[in-house]
Amino acid sequence: MGFSEKLMSALKDDSSRIQFSAEEMHRYSRHLLMPEITIDGQRRLKAARVLCIGAGGLGSPAALYLAAAGVGTLGLVDFDRVDLSNLQRQILHGTADVGRPKLESAKDRLAQANPNVQVQLHSEKFTSQNAAALVGEYDIVVDGSDNFPTRYLSNDVCVWARKPNVYGSVFRFEGQCTVFAPHLRGPCYRCLFPQPPEPGTVPNCAEAGVLGVLPGIIGLIQAIEAIKLIVGLGDPLTGRLLYFDALKMAFREFAVRRDPQCPVCGESSSITEPVDYEAFCGFSPSPNETKKIQVISVHDLKRKLENDEVLLVDVRESFEHDIAHIDRSTLMPLGDLPRRFEELPKDRPLVMMCKSGVRSAKATEFLRQQGFNDVSNLEGGIDAWAAEIDPEMVRY
Repeated sequence: MGFSEKLMSALKDDSSRIQFSAEEMHRYSRHLLMPEITIDGQRRLKAARVLCIGAGGLGSPAALYLAAAGVGTLGLVDFDRVDLSNLQRQILHGTADVGRPKLESAKDRLAQANPNVQVQLHSEKFTSQNAAALVGEYDIVVDGSDNFPTRYLSNDVCVWARKPNVYGSVFRFEGQCTVFAPHLRGPCYRCLFPQPPEPGTVPNCAEAGVLGVLPGIIGLIQAIEAIKLIVGLGDPLTGRLLYFDALKMAFREFAVRRDPQCPVCGESSSITEPVDYEAFCGFSPSPNETKKIQVISVHDLKRKLENDEVLLVDVRESFEHDIAHIDRSTLMPLGDLPRRFEELPKDRPLVMMCKSGVRSAKATEFLRQQGFNDVSNLEGGIDAWAAEIDPEMVRY
């Protein structure tokens, strides 16, 4: 069947001692009626321990439905606080939770969904220092992270611990899901993505946006895969990547093969312990620091704009400019910059701006290469301007 005999045997042994209250029998009755599940499968669910990395867009629906299904122990790893912009998709949290640690609001919501589930909170960042210990406490990992260093780290640690890693990701209108588990004769994340993309080439949700319901679809598929692995149902998505296009309302499946040369799960693995994942993915504390780009603070920009000392160039998209913008700025989207940069004066100081400072750092570096000597990047972008200069400005 391709399932881990060790996992199934352990869950069966643990579940044989599990008893259910009358309330639990009623709660799970629709499972108990299914010959593929019955009380034995429900016992395995209660014996199972699942770790969800992230309590955000993917982690919210996955954790909610795993709790509702009766998974006995749910671990949540997150260190963030609830922001108003999260609520369009992160259904573990509500309006009253804005400003609270996500783990607190998540625990409250999961208790409402199923008070029989033990929720273990790990209020910390998932790092090379704690990943092995965290993963070692659980049977299955559901990776709902939104950055490449965490995905590579969770993959590697799960490979070494022989734990299934249920992977999901979303981008605007598209999502994908698979199960990485070399010990079940499937590939790992590195087999599919041997190298991370160049930093800044794949924007995150804060930069590119995401359809709010999309993480719900992908997160639920992750929950289904975890339940199948626990109970021993059907065929897991090992060796198969499920891709979803919300605009076309279409699913496609791609075969993913294990790479015998993979440095983590291959025949002669060269990576046997955590590495510097930030460095591997080309991440740095700031894009300005990496390329020694000149930066300017929002307070200095305010003063210079008042004295008409600089030209502010907004490299966001026009629809972002319509949401919020700084007066006296010139709109020139980053994609238009290569064919329009000659419209900008070389004899006047320029300040490049975007939402958070990532795209404008690229614009700053590009203009430097074109011979613009006095060009700076607005540190923190329009987000910092709204937070520190104009609190009435709409934030998105």
